[in-house]
Amino acid sequence: MKIETLEWTGAVDVTDLSERCATHGGAPDFVALHIDADASRDGIACLTAIAGGALHGATSCRGSITPESVAPAQATAFCIWDADGDYGTALAAFGDMAPQQAGRAATQAALGAADRMGEKPDLILVSATPGNEEEVLQGIMEVAGADVPIFGGTAADNTVSGGWNVTDGTNWQGGGVVVSVLFPSTRVQFAYHNGYEPAPHQGTVTRAEGRKLIEIDGRPAAEIYHDWTGGQILPGALGSEHNILAEATMAPLGVELGAQDGVANYLLLHPAQLHADGSLGLFAEIHEGTVLTQMTGDRQALAERAGRVAAQAVNVGGLDAGSVAGAYMIYCGGCLLAVEDRVPTILGGVRDALPNVPFQAAFTFGEQGQVSGAGNRHGNLMISCVVFTNLPN
Repeated sequence: MKIETLEWTGAVDVTDLSERCATHGGAPDFVALHIDADASRDGIACLTAIAGGALHGATSCRGSITPESVAPAQATAFCIWDADGDYGTALAAFGDMAPQQAGRAATQAALGAADRMGEKPDLILVSATPGNEEEVLQGIMEVAGADVPIFGGTAADNTVSGGWNVTDGTNWQGGGVVVSVLFPSTRVQFAYHNGYEPAPHQGTVTRAEGRKLIEIDGRPAAEIYHDWTGGQILPGALGSEHNILAEATMAPLGVELGAQDGVANYLLLHPAQLHADGSLGLFAEIHEGTVLTQMTGDRQALAERAGRVAAQAVNVGGLDAGSVAGAYMIYCGGCLLAVEDRVPTILGGVRDALPNVPFQAAFTFGEQGQVSGAGNRHGNLMISCVVFTNLPN
């Protein structure tokens, strides 16, 4: 396996990839493309042709990064050459079918593209547009099984205004999902965590509908959240409608999913909207009976956390960075917007954890990953890292 990353400050220039293909004896077997939602898409059709069709693309908040970055680039590509592996990618639009059905259809088509129908991939990568990630995951698992690790990030734009898209390189969708099935010839490892700390406040969800958190411990959710955060997030007049996405970035809600290495692991839920009825709109589903913990964030810790998650992915199974061929990372776009002045810290931490290793990091509006003992989950304000090794599968 050989992995290389490319980045462009303007439109995608296929000359770079053409030169790499000549070096490696042919087109890459898989390409992950992440671009700024406002960037030019010129050259992407040619990129798809050169990549042989296995192109997995999504827009990313403010762009994306590689080891060569000094700031987020308008477009980056994560290219895998692996003649002994199999890779397939497919896109399904939500307008044609329900999100769960789209997840199913895209997974089946991706398996067909990889010529591995009926088999379990070692890894699935997913990029969906916001709003239905849990349903998409369910559809994927109905085809591949719940034990196959699913990693990815929700397509993003720069202003949370709906400018996100996903693509298979030939078709762009503002409402849909692109799924890639990976059967690499070498071993993969991964980590999925957050950069927040639990505060001493907990409560049980007593009423919820989908992504609407209505009551905690029998009281309006907004009142409880207001108390837990010391009145710092919500406006004083609770009986009103307010977007609180930015304000709540450093004060999400957490669901404990067990512990790893003796440390509790929390899946985060990002409050996005205060409603006049005292409920909170979240960026992920919430269920009655769930115990919520108030979480707190620190900007420096969030910037440093990317490197720590990368290191954790490498250290699984006692590996060292010398065994790593490349790494695919997802970092929450909301976290990026909160720590944008600390991008050099993000880059430095990942470079230290992955010295001389090609990596790509996209900035997303929802993060998907597998948690030991809890399965594949969709969360917010999370960080994930998938490491491709040089070790036999």
